Amino acid sequence: MQTIAIANQKGGTGKTTTALNLGYDLAELGRRVLLCDLDPQSSLTLATVGECSGRSLAEVLGDTKPGNLAMGAIIRNLAPGLDLAPADLALSNTELGLTSRMGREAILKKSLAPLAGSYDVLLLDCGPSLGLLAVNALVAADAVICPTLPTGLDLRGLQLFLKSLDQVREVNPGLALAGVVLCQFDPRLRLHIAALQDLQAGRLPVFKTIIKKSIRAAEASGAGQPITSGELAKQYKELTQEVDKWLEKNQS
Repeated sequence: MQTIAIANQKGGTGKTTTALNLGYDLAELGRRVLLCDLDPQSSLTLATVGECSGRSLAEVLGDTKPGNLAMGAIIRNLAPGLDLAPADLALSNTELGLTSRMGREAILKKSLAPLAGSYDVLLLDCGPSLGLLAVNALVAADAVICPTLPTGLDLRGLQLFLKSLDQVREVNPGLALAGVVLCQFDPRLRLHIAALQDLQAGRLPVFKTIIKKSIRAAEASGAGQPITSGELAKQYKELTQEVDKWLEKNQS
């Protein structure tokens, strides 16, 4: 079982849309996939299965005390080969409560351990912060996929996030950067072209697939469905092929 965090401390970079489409597309390739919604705003959960109050990751992770449910008790099926561990607003209390727990950075990792053998891939959809929930995701993960937007400000934020990964590696030394995904790219804008060139000129692993700007992404994410047609669907399927090859190359 390989675990990938979809993370970036900046909001609005396409994390949830990327997680949703990778989840569906990897499942279509025959992989058993679990999506974990680790954002208290629970956008992924609300869009796909609706309100999950009282039966979400908050009840698994707990707060100042351990949760009262096992991970398997909250999982919801989305499609053949694709399940969801949902979130709700109570995760905000979880994040606050974890600060007083022993081994607080590894609580998610321990909660996920019983699922080994049930899934091929775990995709952890992180919120736009570097709080304890995001840290738990990064400690549990084998690798990170980092969606970012094509602006100078976003690329500076990306560099700050990558420095934070170095700190997480003190706890999880095997954490890899699977790659950066450039989202909402508009080839007509010089600003976007310059950001792309800067990103490609660096030493970071960058996925070849570029996700272009489209209203379809917001519409599909809001409807809780993957993008199934048009150029954007093709781009996400190409990204999924790249991720699938990365999984094959790095499987233990």
